[in-house]
Amino acid sequence: MKAPRTRLLRLTVTFAAVAAFAGGCATVGREFPSSGVAQIRMGQTTQQQVKELFGEPWRTGVEDGRPTWTYGRYRYKLFGETQTKDLIVRFDEQNRVHSYTFSTTEPQ
Repeated sequence: MKAPRTRLLRLTVTFAAVAAFAGGCATVGREFPSSGVAQIRMGQTTQQQVKELFGEPWRTGVEDGRPTWTYGRYRYKLFGETQTKDLIVRFDEQNRVHSYTFSTTEPQ
């Protein structure tokens, strides 16, 4: 009698795992307030001000010799639309915003 019960338990657990995976999603990065993007001024906004607006960057790097900070949140869904938003900020030699790019799939 134990064998059918064990098998039923295994089938139930397997079905639950498949159902959770099928309806699940994965998120990469960190949430950040996109409302702060309108406050960025090229040549004026400092690294410290960017940090105050958005927090610690999710990633840092160098692009064309300039320090670059990336803020991003990418939510991937197995079913439904993927939601993404990212902000890439490039700084000049005085640690002020040289340029930035903001992209999102979310409604504005």
